[in-house]
Amino acid sequence: MTRRLTSQISIFALSFLLLLLSFFVNQILYPYTRNSTSPVSAPEKTAPTNHIVRFFQYKKAQELREYLERNVKSNGWKWVERHNPAMKFPTDFALVSIEERLKEFLVGEFEKLELVKDVSLDLSYQRGVLEEKGAGAFVDGKKRPGKIFTAMSFGEGENSTATVANTSGVRISWRRNLMMQKSQVTSLFGADALWSKGYTGAKVKMAIFDTGIRANHPHFRNIKERTNWTNEDTLNDNLGHGTFVAGVIAGQDAECLGFAPDTEIYAFRVFTDAQVSYTSWFLDAFNYAIATKMDVLNLSIGGPDYLDLPFVEKVWEITANNIIMVSAIGNDGPLYGTLNNPADQSDVIGVGGIDYSDHIASFSSRGMSTWEIPHGYGRVKPDVVAYGREIMGSKISTGCKSLSGTSVASPVVAGIVCLLVSVIPEKNRKEILNPGSMKQALVEGASKLSGPNMYEQGAGRVDLLESYQILKSYKPRASIFPSVLDYMDCPYSWPFCRQPLYAGAMPVIFNVTILNGMGVIGYVESPPVWHPSSEEGNLLSIHFTYSDVIWPWTGYLALHMQIKEEGVHFSGEIEGNVTVDIYSPPAPGEKNSRKSTCVLFLKLKVVPTPQRSMRILWDQFHSIKYPPGYIPRDSLDVRNDILDWHGDHLHTNFHIMFNMLRDAGYYVETLGSPFTCFDANKYGTLLLVDLEDEYFAEEMTKLKNDVINNGLGLAVFADWYNVDSMMKMKFFDDNTRSWWTPVTGGANVPALNDLLAPFGIAFGDKILNGDFVINGEQSRYASGTDIVKFPEGGYLHSFPFLDSSESGATQNVLLSGMSKADSPILGLLEVGGGRIAVYGDSNCLDSSHMVTNCYWLLKKILDFTARNVRDPVLFSDSSRQDKTLHVDDNQLPSRRTDVNFSTYSAVVSKELICGSDSRFEVWGTKGYDLHVRGRNRRLPGYADIDVGRVLNSSLDIPVKKSGSIKKSDDNSSGNKYLGYLYGDDLDFPELVASHWLIPAIVALSGLLLLWSFWKIRQKRRRRRKGAASSRSANP
Repeated sequence: MTRRLTSQISIFALSFLLLLLSFFVNQILYPYTRNSTSPVSAPEKTAPTNHIVRFFQYKKAQELREYLERNVKSNGWKWVERHNPAMKFPTDFALVSIEERLKEFLVGEFEKLELVKDVSLDLSYQRGVLEEKGAGAFVDGKKRPGKIFTAMSFGEGENSTATVANTSGVRISWRRNLMMQKSQVTSLFGADALWSKGYTGAKVKMAIFDTGIRANHPHFRNIKERTNWTNEDTLNDNLGHGTFVAGVIAGQDAECLGFAPDTEIYAFRVFTDAQVSYTSWFLDAFNYAIATKMDVLNLSIGGPDYLDLPFVEKVWEITANNIIMVSAIGNDGPLYGTLNNPADQSDVIGVGGIDYSDHIASFSSRGMSTWEIPHGYGRVKPDVVAYGREIMGSKISTGCKSLSGTSVASPVVAGIVCLLVSVIPEKNRKEILNPGSMKQALVEGASKLSGPNMYEQGAGRVDLLESYQILKSYKPRASIFPSVLDYMDCPYSWPFCRQPLYAGAMPVIFNVTILNGMGVIGYVESPPVWHPSSEEGNLLSIHFTYSDVIWPWTGYLALHMQIKEEGVHFSGEIEGNVTVDIYSPPAPGEKNSRKSTCVLFLKLKVVPTPQRSMRILWDQFHSIKYPPGYIPRDSLDVRNDILDWHGDHLHTNFHIMFNMLRDAGYYVETLGSPFTCFDANKYGTLLLVDLEDEYFAEEMTKLKNDVINNGLGLAVFADWYNVDSMMKMKFFDDNTRSWWTPVTGGANVPALNDLLAPFGIAFGDKILNGDFVINGEQSRYASGTDIVKFPEGGYLHSFPFLDSSESGATQNVLLSGMSKADSPILGLLEVGGGRIAVYGDSNCLDSSHMVTNCYWLLKKILDFTARNVRDPVLFSDSSRQDKTLHVDDNQLPSRRTDVNFSTYSAVVSKELICGSDSRFEVWGTKGYDLHVRGRNRRLPGYADIDVGRVLNSSLDIPVKKSGSIKKSDDNSSGNKYLGYLYGDDLDFPELVASHWLIPAIVALSGLLLLWSFWKIRQKRRRRRKGAASSRSANP
C-alpha cells in the first residue's frame, strides 16, 4: 500500500512539475505578453486587417485572385474587392483581409509564392487641411487615426503669423503684401508672356491627387475626368482642398488665375471628407494614372516614412513611366532635416515655399535628406522654391480665397510644368520631356536667392521664362545637381563654406544627384575623375561612391574629400572639376547608346591642420532615428511631435550648435563609423550627444585607452531613459493593428553606462524637469536624467528638480508638500591624461524643441575637455566630490529584453567595420590597430541573434520580411537608394501563436506522460490479479 501510494505521488508530482515548467517557459521566453507589463491592453477582439500583396508581374485582378486561392488554401484570409476605375487594367497587387491570429502564418504562406514580391499592411494616411492648420499625427501626446504623417495643411492666408526657430528669439509676422492686390502669382512668373505666344497648357494631362473637385465648376474649362478611389460614394470636393490646388494650376477666374487654363484636369479623389487615405487607394490610383498616360501629377501630401516600400516604389514606377511628379516638401520648417516623402525622392520635383520678398517661408521644410544618415550624407532638397504665402485659388463652388503652405507652392510649380509641357509640340513631347529633363530645365533655369542656403532653397526660385528657353533648345543629356560646390559662396554653400578642408580630417562628403534626361535607365561608363586646375589641386584626394544603375532618371554621386598629408601646412584655394560619363540605351529608332559627360565644378578652401585641442569629433554612428524604429522625442513636454525623425545630425537639427562651434573657432568633424575608426591623437574632444545605439566591446576598450593614455577629452550629453515611462508611451495603432512602444528612451542610458563604467560614471532613470541657474545663466532642464555614479575628486553639480518619471511621479504624490530633491546633472572629471564631462540633457543643444540653449555650457565643457581650462564656477570647491557617489549595478537602468534591438541597431548582431565615411586608410577594416575579425555585439538579456534570420525570431516580428527588400532591389535594376531602406514598417511585436506553442507542447507532454504511467499501472494490476488467481487455483 505504501509503495502504491508513493508511486501515485511520484506520478502526480512529475506531471505537476512539467505543468509548472510550461508556465515558467512562457514567462521567461515571452515576458511582455503579461498584462502587468503594460498600462494599456489591446482590444480583446481585433478585426481582420487589410494587407497589400505585391506581385512581380501585372495581371488581371481575377487572375491574381485565382492564383492566391489556388496556392493558399488555408482559412483565415479573404480577397477584398476593389471597385474603382483601375480594375479595367492589369494590376500588380492584391488586397486581402487577414485574421489577426493567423497573420504571421498567412503572410509567410503568401511570401513563399513565386510570383509574390512582398506583403505589407495597408497603411493609412491622414492629414489636416484648412481649418486644422498644421495638425499632425499626434495631438496632446495621443496618436490620431492614420499613418504617421507631418503637418501638410494649408493655413489661411489672412493675418497669418509664423515663428522662426525658437532659438532666435525673433517673431516675424507675415501680413498680406500690397503686391497681392495688384498682381497675380501668374504674372510674377511671366506666364502672360507664354500665353501671348499661344501656350496655355493645351493637351497636357494633369493628374491632381487630392480631395476631388465639383462637376461644372465655373473656374475650369477642361475637367476631363473625375475618379473616386475612397470608400465614400462621391466625386465631389467637400473640403475645398483639391479645388484650390486645381485653381492654382488651371483656374480661369480673373481674380485667381491659374498657370495653364487649357490643361486637361483629371481629379483623383484619394482623400475622404475625414481626410483619410490608404496606401492601397494610392496604388490603384497610381496604376490608373500610368494606364491612362498622365503627363504631370501633383501630390500635396507627405510624411517622414520613406520606408513605406509599396508607396515609395510605386512613385518610382510612376516617374519611370514618364509621368512628371511634383510634390510639396513639407510644412515642418524652420527646422532642418524635415523633408517629407515623396518630395524627398530624387525622381520627384520637391517644392519649398517663399514669400513675396524672396525669403524662405518659415513653414517650409529644410533639408538635407535623411535617408542616408547616420552612415552617409544627405542630398540637396528642395529642388526649387516658389511663392507659397497668400496665394489665390478657387473655392469649392465659386469665388477665390488665399492660402499659404508648401502645398500651395507645389501646384504653382505643377502649373508652370504644365505650361512648359505645352511648349513642346505634342508629337515630340515624349522624346524630349521626362522627369529628368524637366527637372534639369527647372533647376538650371532657377534664380538663386541671395540669403538662403542650398538646403533651404535648392536651386532657387523657379523661373518660368528661363526654363522655357532651356526647353526650346533642349537635347537629351545628363547633368549634376548641384553643379557647383564653391566654398567662397556663403551662405548658399553652407555648411561646406563654414569650415575649410585640412589634412588629417575625416572625409567631407558632398552628395549630388545625377539627372539623366537621356533615358529612364542609365549607367556610369567609367569611374569619375578629378581634374585639378593647378598643381595645388593634387593635394586633394577624392574617393567616389555612386549609383551602379541610374534609375528612374536619377542617381547619386558622392564625393569623399580629403587633403593629403603633404598638405598639412597648405593654405589657399583648390579649384577644378569632376567629370563622369553617363550612357543610356538607344532610344527607339536609334542604333547607338546615348552618352553624356557630367561636370561638377569645385572651388575649395584649405587651411593648415588645426591644433588638436580645437578639433572636435561628433559621433553620428551611434544615432538611431525614425524610421524604422519608434525613437521617441527627447523632450516629453512636446506633445504633438513625439518621434525623433530630424536626423540628429550636425547639419540638421544641430545646425545652430554647429554654427556656434565654428564661431568659437572649433573645427567639427563627423564620425559615421565605430570608435575604432578614428585616431584619438588628432582630436581634443569626442562629443557624444543624444545617442540611442549600443557599443562594440572593442569600442569601449579603445575609448578607455584613448581617454586615459592618449589624453582624449570626452563630452557626453545624455537624455531621459525610464522603462516604465516608455511603456506608458506605448500605443495601439489602429492601422497596423500592432503595439508601438519606444525601442529606447531619449538616449540609450544602459549603453552609455557600459561605455562610462571604466571611469566610475553612470546615469540614472529619473526624468527631471525644471529651471535652474548656473554661472549666471538661466537654463531649462527638459526631460533630462540624473547622475547616480561619480568618482571621488570630480566636480558634481546638483539642482532641485521634480522627477516626472512613472516611479518618480508616484513618489511625488506620496510625498506631496515636500521640497524638490537635489539631483546631480553635471559632472566634470580628470582621469589619467584625459578629461570627461557628462550632462544629463541634450535638448538644450537640439534646435528641434529647444526652450533655452546651453551653448555657453558646451563652450565651458570643451574648454575643459580639450584644453584643461577650468571655469571657476564649474570647478568651485563646493562642487568637488569628497566621496564617491555610488549605487549598486543592479539599481542602474536596465535594457528592455522584449524588443529585438538588432532590427534598428548598427551594432547589435552586426560586424564591426569602418565605412566609407572614415579615413581612406581604414575603409573596410576593423579600424586602427585592429587586425582581427571583430565579433558581433551581444547584449545582456538578449538572444544571440543570427542577422540573416533576425526577422524570423519570435521576439519582434515585423509584417514584412527582410527578403522583400532584396526582391525590390533586384526589381528596380539595382537602384542604390534601396540600400537605405534598412527597416520594416512595424516597430513593436505582435502577439502570435508561437508565444504559447512551446508551453502547450510541454504541458501536453506532461499529460501524455501521466497517461502512460496510468496505462502501465493498469497492466500491472491485471498481472497481479492473474497471478493471484493462479496461486489460488494451485494450492
